[in-house]
Amino acid sequence: MTRVHDLAHARAGDKGNTSNIVVVAYDAAGWEQLRRDLTAERVAATFAAIGAGPVTRYELPRLAALNFVIENALGGGVSRSLSIDPHGKSLSALMLTIDLPDTE
Repeated sequence: MTRVHDLAHARAGDKGNTSNIVVVAYDAAGWEQLRRDLTAERVAATFAAIGAGPVTRYELPRLAALNFVIENALGGGVSRSLSIDPHGKSLSALMLTIDLPDTE
């Protein structure tokens, strides 16, 4: 089984109640698999457990990166959330655990 962390690293940011997570591939092969398999729908399914969504995916091919904008992911935002991680920095770790189909 391949997980996102096998192919890339990630970094999260926040604005209000929206999390922004960029996933950057380690190499060209990883970029191709991420581009094909790390869909907005797959990310939305993973983040649904925290009540997040909708999810919008942006491709940044020159950086071999995908940027995901995940709305409603921060419990109301930094100044309203009771979360121990109100900025959502740990959400990039959740992104890295997503299982992807194995390629042949």
